[in-house]
Amino acid sequence: MMNKSRLNTYKSGPNEKGFFGEYGGQYVAETLMPLIQDLEKAYKVAKKDTSFKSEMDYLLKHYVGRPSPLYFAERLTKHFGGGKIYFKRDECNFTGAHKINNCIGQILLAKRMGKTRIIAETGAGQHGLAVATVAARFGLKCVIHMGEKDIQRQKPNCLKMKLLGAEIIPVASGSKSLKDALNSALRDWVSNVDDTFYIIGTVAGPHPYPELVRDFQSIIGKEAREQILKAEGRLPNTLIACIGGGSNSIGLFYPFLDDPCEMYGVEAAGTGIKKKHAASLTAGKPGVLHGNKTYLLQNADGQIDEAHSISAGLDYPGIGPEHAWLKDVGRVKYVYATDKEALVALQLCSKLEGIIPSLEPAHALGYLKKIAPKKNKNDIIIINLCGRGDKDMEQVVQALKLKL
Repeated sequence: MMNKSRLNTYKSGPNEKGFFGEYGGQYVAETLMPLIQDLEKAYKVAKKDTSFKSEMDYLLKHYVGRPSPLYFAERLTKHFGGGKIYFKRDECNFTGAHKINNCIGQILLAKRMGKTRIIAETGAGQHGLAVATVAARFGLKCVIHMGEKDIQRQKPNCLKMKLLGAEIIPVASGSKSLKDALNSALRDWVSNVDDTFYIIGTVAGPHPYPELVRDFQSIIGKEAREQILKAEGRLPNTLIACIGGGSNSIGLFYPFLDDPCEMYGVEAAGTGIKKKHAASLTAGKPGVLHGNKTYLLQNADGQIDEAHSISAGLDYPGIGPEHAWLKDVGRVKYVYATDKEALVALQLCSKLEGIIPSLEPAHALGYLKKIAPKKNKNDIIIINLCGRGDKDMEQVVQALKLKL
């Protein structure tokens, strides 16, 4: 493991080949390499174009509704009796999650590149919904690849996607969830290279996706930094976010990486870390999947293990390569919460703060009980509340056996 004290900055990656240390890269079919390289060039040009930034800023403010609030969770703070707990409320965004931030950026890139067909993978449906939303806004054909299992447990978002004009491709292979949806979307892309733009929803995939998704999601941490300085006059002591592929967490963490803040990425431990889970950083090892080298859940023969989480958005056997590097250099602590802990935390947040989170950030809330009580009362904790719970109501009601 690299000695973190020797690093002057944690914000220098990726390198010119798309690597964060040994993780990342462009492990894709030869057919896709020209598309990846075109996207990389287009993004480099867009970053220097003030009109791109102006259009993105306008849409984020007037279409998405940013900035999202930074809310002091007073009753939850009193409940734990330790540090002051703030929610970065990205569930207040249009479409109900953080995913729309990245989709605004990528749809503008697609428009600049002259693409007319948009594809995406989705698990919890929040990314699929955000992609369908921006595709409708810009009048582009939209195809969403989604596992059959996730379609069943995320029906509200699927209905919204249909209303927005998107076509949903059910994926019946493998675990019928996020990994398999990504496989299906990549096959679609290979077969439709001329007119299709692939909006990847997380900080995984081949370079430049981990970088550009991180950059588009970093608005979360940039806003949180300004807001906490205004509210408290100082930076937070602790940041907490759930981790599936890693987009909401890197969005919060990245602007603070060179500051003296401790950071916790909370993976999905499912029914238990030694049973069925999706904690690739905790229990995985390095390998290659979906175009990048990273930590993966895999068996002794290198075959990918099926991930499990009650949360469709965390049900993925890998992680973004920047997170893999941040684990190795010791900058971020990667921990986990079980299905049961997430459900308990979801109920607690609902009853104490009147905010029903989705099952994804409920995992971050589930780990909070292990941190908050140990903190001084003046310590500041920020949690990224990255999703709204309405999409999960049917699943939560069944899991808790709630009755009217």
